Amino acid sequence: MTDKSTSWAYAEGLAVEDTVVARARERSLELGVSPVPPGVGAVLTILAASSKANAVVEVGTGAGVSGVCLLRGLRAGATFTTIDTDVEHLKAARQAFTEAGIPASRVRTIPGRAGAVLPRLNDAAYDLVFIDADKAGTPSYADEGVRLLRPGGLLVINDALDRDRVANPAHRGPAAVALRALHRRLLEDERLDAALLPTGEGLFLASRR
Repeated sequence: MTDKSTSWAYAEGLAVEDTVVARARERSLELGVSPVPPGVGAVLTILAASSKANAVVEVGTGAGVSGVCLLRGLRAGATFTTIDTDVEHLKAARQAFTEAGIPASRVRTIPGRAGAVLPRLNDAAYDLVFIDADKAGTPSYADEGVRLLRPGGLLVINDALDRDRVANPAHRGPAAVALRALHRRLLEDERLDAALLPTGEGLFLASRR
């Protein structure tokens, strides 16, 4: 198979960020959070726009890099809910949203564990669910995400290749094993159409039929 690393690097380097996202990225690093890379941010904006989503849920706020990217793709009036255990992360994200000119009325920030918050959200009430959180919880968050989606809704899981560990069968760490099992389960789920993209550290996409 042809080595695709050069093409991957070229594609990742095409994404350009403005000062709002750059500042949010700096705050992420100051808080010790790994923000989505520019290539993933660009894809999130396109997915949000093409899905014509009216309601979005994000699991794992960070400092708002992914949130700004998603919100920029959403139509005016669409609502955005983001969940994080760290109130400092949520505070930084709100600053990023304000700098991006997003009205506070469109954003709901929820402090708490996703495992406790997601079950309280309504079935089939959302058009896009983005998961960028702890690997141990990702399988259960994905299950909740599928429940939350309306028909035609989109589930997006970031870091789905776990820094190339998932693609290498020699890696038998718990995160890689759990993600491989999750990918198989979602691909076999008759409610979904699914695909895995190599963008960033991997984006797993699943559309609710």
